[in-house]
Amino acid sequence: MSEYTDHLHEVFQHFGPISIRKMFGGYGIYHGGLMFALVANDALYLKTDGENVSDFEREGLGPFEYDKGGKVVKMSYYLAPDDVLEDSEQAAIWARRSYEAALRARNKT
Repeated sequence: MSEYTDHLHEVFQHFGPISIRKMFGGYGIYHGGLMFALVANDALYLKTDGENVSDFEREGLGPFEYDKGGKVVKMSYYLAPDDVLEDSEQAAIWARRSYEAALRARNKT
Protein backbone atom coordinates (compact mmCIF):
# COMPACT_ATOMS: atom_id res chain seq x y z
CA MET A 1 0.00 0.00 0.00
CA SER A 2 1.07 3.55 -0.50
CA GLU A 3 1.08 6.39 1.99
CA TYR A 4 -1.84 7.85 0.03
CA THR A 5 -4.01 4.73 0.38
CA ASP A 6 -3.05 4.25 4.03
CA HIS A 7 -4.36 7.77 4.72
CA LEU A 8 -7.80 6.81 3.33
CA HIS A 9 -8.60 4.88 6.52
CA GLU A 10 -8.47 8.22 8.35
CA VAL A 11 -10.29 10.07 5.56
CA PHE A 12 -13.25 7.68 5.75
CA GLN A 13 -13.30 7.26 9.53
CA HIS A 14 -16.78 8.83 9.84
CA PHE A 15 -18.10 6.65 7.01
CA GLY A 16 -16.98 3.34 8.46
CA PRO A 17 -14.33 0.68 8.00
CA ILE A 18 -12.80 0.26 4.57
CA SER A 19 -10.53 -2.30 3.01
CA ILE A 20 -8.12 -1.64 0.19
CA ARG A 21 -7.13 -4.14 -2.49
CA LYS A 22 -4.48 -3.75 -5.16
CA MET A 23 -5.86 -4.03 -8.68
CA PHE A 24 -4.70 -3.18 -12.23
CA GLY A 25 -1.98 -0.76 -11.15
CA GLY A 26 -4.32 0.98 -8.70
CA TYR A 27 -6.43 0.13 -5.69
CA GLY A 28 -10.07 -0.73 -5.08
CA ILE A 29 -11.63 0.78 -1.94
CA TYR A 30 -14.30 -1.41 -0.33
CA HIS A 31 -16.93 -1.06 2.39
CA GLY A 32 -19.22 -3.91 3.33
CA GLY A 33 -17.74 -6.03 0.56
CA LEU A 34 -18.60 -3.53 -2.18
CA MET A 35 -16.15 -1.40 -4.13
CA PHE A 36 -17.28 2.22 -3.81
CA ALA A 37 -14.06 3.98 -4.80
CA LEU A 38 -10.78 3.47 -6.58
CA VAL A 39 -7.35 5.04 -6.47
CA ALA A 40 -5.30 5.51 -9.63
CA ASN A 41 -2.14 7.61 -9.86
CA ASP A 42 -2.70 8.87 -6.30
CA ALA A 43 -6.12 10.27 -7.18
CA LEU A 44 -9.38 9.17 -5.54
CA TYR A 45 -12.41 8.34 -7.67
CA LEU A 46 -15.88 7.58 -6.29
CA LYS A 47 -18.61 5.33 -7.75
CA THR A 48 -21.36 7.05 -9.70
CA ASP A 49 -24.63 6.20 -11.36
CA GLY A 50 -27.60 8.08 -12.75
CA GLU A 51 -28.65 9.21 -9.27
CA ASN A 52 -25.41 10.80 -8.09
CA VAL A 53 -23.32 11.62 -11.17
CA SER A 54 -24.79 15.14 -11.34
CA ASP A 55 -23.23 15.90 -7.92
CA PHE A 56 -19.81 15.34 -9.48
CA GLU A 57 -20.59 17.15 -12.72
CA ARG A 58 -21.82 20.17 -10.76
CA GLU A 59 -18.38 20.32 -9.15
CA GLY A 60 -16.68 20.10 -12.55
CA LEU A 61 -15.25 16.65 -11.80
CA GLY A 62 -14.69 14.11 -14.54
CA PRO A 63 -14.71 10.33 -14.86
CA PHE A 64 -11.81 7.94 -14.52
CA GLU A 65 -10.60 7.15 -18.02
CA TYR A 66 -8.02 4.78 -19.42
CA ASP A 67 -6.71 3.80 -22.83
CA LYS A 68 -7.64 0.34 -24.06
CA GLY A 69 -6.06 -0.43 -27.40
CA GLY A 70 -6.17 3.16 -28.58
CA LYS A 71 -9.73 3.70 -27.39
CA VAL A 72 -10.58 5.81 -24.33
CA VAL A 73 -12.77 3.95 -21.84
CA LYS A 74 -14.71 5.95 -19.24
CA MET A 75 -15.69 4.22 -16.02
CA SER A 76 -18.50 4.97 -13.61
CA TYR A 77 -16.05 6.43 -11.08
CA TYR A 78 -15.55 10.19 -10.90
CA LEU A 79 -12.76 12.21 -9.35
CA ALA A 80 -13.53 13.01 -5.71
CA PRO A 81 -13.81 16.66 -4.65
CA ASP A 82 -10.68 18.03 -2.96
CA ASP A 83 -12.51 18.62 0.34
CA VAL A 84 -13.15 14.87 0.68
CA LEU A 85 -9.47 14.33 1.46
CA GLU A 86 -9.38 17.21 3.95
CA ASP A 87 -12.71 16.84 5.79
CA SER A 88 -13.74 13.40 7.05
CA GLU A 89 -17.36 14.52 7.51
CA GLN A 90 -17.56 15.55 3.84
CA ALA A 91 -15.78 12.30 2.96
CA ALA A 92 -18.53 10.36 4.76
CA ILE A 93 -21.27 12.18 2.83
CA TRP A 94 -19.66 11.54 -0.55
CA ALA A 95 -18.72 7.97 0.37
CA ARG A 96 -22.31 7.17 1.39
CA ARG A 97 -23.60 8.43 -1.97
CA SER A 98 -21.03 6.31 -3.80
CA TYR A 99 -21.68 3.26 -1.65
CA GLU A 100 -25.39 3.61 -2.39
CA ALA A 101 -24.55 3.73 -6.13
CA ALA A 102 -22.55 0.51 -5.68
CA LEU A 103 -25.52 -1.07 -3.89
CA ARG A 104 -27.87 -0.07 -6.72
CA ALA A 105 -25.45 -1.51 -9.29
CA ARG A 106 -25.22 -4.78 -7.37
CA ASN A 107 -29.00 -5.04 -7.12
CA LYS A 108 -29.39 -4.61 -10.90
CA THR A 109 -27.53 -7.86 -11.55
